[in-house]
Amino acid sequence: MWRERALIILVFLLHLIHGEDACPPSSCGKISNISYPFRLKGDAKGCGLTGYELSCKNNIALFSLYSGTFHVQAFNYNNFTIRVVDPGLQQTNCSSLPRYFFSPSNFTPSYQPIPPYLHYYSPKNTSSYQTIPSVYRYYYTEPLVYEHIVFLNCSHGVTEIPKYVDTGGCVTWESTGYIYTVAGDLIAEDIEVGCDVKLVAPTSWWGLDTNTYSYAMMHTALVYGFELSWIPLVCHDRCADTDCYFSSSSQTLECYKEAWWLHYVSGQNSTSLDYLCLNWYVIPKTNFDST
Repeated sequence: MWRERALIILVFLLHLIHGEDACPPSSCGKISNISYPFRLKGDAKGCGLTGYELSCKNNIALFSLYSGTFHVQAFNYNNFTIRVVDPGLQQTNCSSLPRYFFSPSNFTPSYQPIPPYLHYYSPKNTSSYQTIPSVYRYYYTEPLVYEHIVFLNCSHGVTEIPKYVDTGGCVTWESTGYIYTVAGDLIAEDIEVGCDVKLVAPTSWWGLDTNTYSYAMMHTALVYGFELSWIPLVCHDRCADTDCYFSSSSQTLECYKEAWWLHYVSGQNSTSLDYLCLNWYVIPKTNFDST
């Protein structure tokens, strides 16, 4: 009898280990590699996680995020990212705008640090600096893979602030005034008197040079979309209760080892610190908590 029980347990364990392999990738339109942790609505039970379920409409893969639904552009299972785009944007129409207003705080679990003080969010976000010691900030040399485009409606023309880019008549919002866009961070002192923030939208387009941008370039960047990461889920699956980091050299996810951290803290290594789940938007906790 014990042999039968042992066989049942073995089969169950093999199912858990190879469950992902038993589910072939699903497809929708141009997206042909929908696989764990993602699933397509209608996939067999046990394939993917419900919090990562996509739907397919008119051959367009759709992913729900907060109260919005975004078009899926691509998956990168090597660095655990999905690229999505706001459905309100159109490549050939400069007047098309994102439907959804998203700021950095929408995406990252910034109140859930990884030891000893590091966050899942970019150190470019000044709100994270207060909990990231300078010894760690020193090693962040990897380029950021996201930016924000801020739309402002001003009651008067603004010419003395270089980062204000005129939309050239593409955007009107059916109101009087002047519409400008700003790429990147917009601090309080950058907001001109008489200007109101109308919209904030993310992008992960590498070609956005904030020193030589135009509105056409910003619109192209928005149409490209933005990347979301499911690294926290992978970290939990592979490292259990141990935290992790993404190695830029090996392009693999590595589990945190306390001695490794102490090695950097003590200043014994001056090389660049690897990615620590910092360079992408993180899929909200409301999604990756689902099973």
